[in-house]
Amino acid sequence: MNTVKIAPQLEISRIVLGMWKLLDWNISDQQLLTYLKQSIEAGVTTFDHADIYGDYECEAGFGKALQLEPSLRSQMQLITKCGIKLKSSKFPDRRVKYYDYSKEYIIQQAEQSLKNLNTDYIDVLLLHRPSPFFNPAEVAAGFDELKTSGKVNHLGVSNFTPVQFESLQSYLNEPLVTNQIEISPAQLEHFENGNLDYLIEKRVSPMAWSPLAGGSLLQPKDEKSKNIHDAIARVASQIEETDLSKVIYAWTLMHPSHIIPVLGTGKIERLKTAVDALDTTLSLEQWFDIYTASLGTEVA
Repeated sequence: MNTVKIAPQLEISRIVLGMWKLLDWNISDQQLLTYLKQSIEAGVTTFDHADIYGDYECEAGFGKALQLEPSLRSQMQLITKCGIKLKSSKFPDRRVKYYDYSKEYIIQQAEQSLKNLNTDYIDVLLLHRPSPFFNPAEVAAGFDELKTSGKVNHLGVSNFTPVQFESLQSYLNEPLVTNQIEISPAQLEHFENGNLDYLIEKRVSPMAWSPLAGGSLLQPKDEKSKNIHDAIARVASQIEETDLSKVIYAWTLMHPSHIIPVLGTGKIERLKTAVDALDTTLSLEQWFDIYTASLGTEVA
């Protein structure tokens, strides 16, 4: 399968498997290990995590499966996120949800993720959300220590604007390797706010979370989703494709910013559908048919 070179020493798969819903899959450690092997065999070698997923439990669930066959680590790339402090029964003294990007917390959470994931290095550490209280010098100091120790190889961000991305980058010794943002035919924010244009300029491939808009484009429940669904179905008919999700993935993959979709599925069949979308071609007119259905009007 195609890969994307997001750093001189790092290539990740064009499709990424997200672990946000891992606990909802309700599978054993051995079943998860089998799924990871199937994913790698299908060409999906990159796995996306966050310390908070599953109320701080998903990373450890993945790590237990990986512990059954540690040699599998050399065939995969691991991405995880830090920075959000959730209100949780695990932290009874925490009164509000907030963000923490202090040097100490970044290092603490990265080391906890290493332990949870049963690995000795993280390929990419992402800052999970921009914060109204953000000291980029602290972030840079934390990453420098993690990089020097070999615990984290690369740094990226998630949900950052171009200004926030640029501000942090100015403090770092190495380039940020990605920005994980919400992109789908139903979510055009980053087409319109200059973020995708900025990432193209910087030669940074964005990762796209919720590329199917939480399933709302396959089972629409409002007028906007229905209009987009109808456009997707129209394009699917034109290219003789019965699986609408494949058309959505193809629409995303087609964009010149080299968007990397992150799928949250526990089903190998659905993962293979996304992989197959790499060989599905839409015309530019068909791409705009879906885009304008989301806009609700013709492009200016």
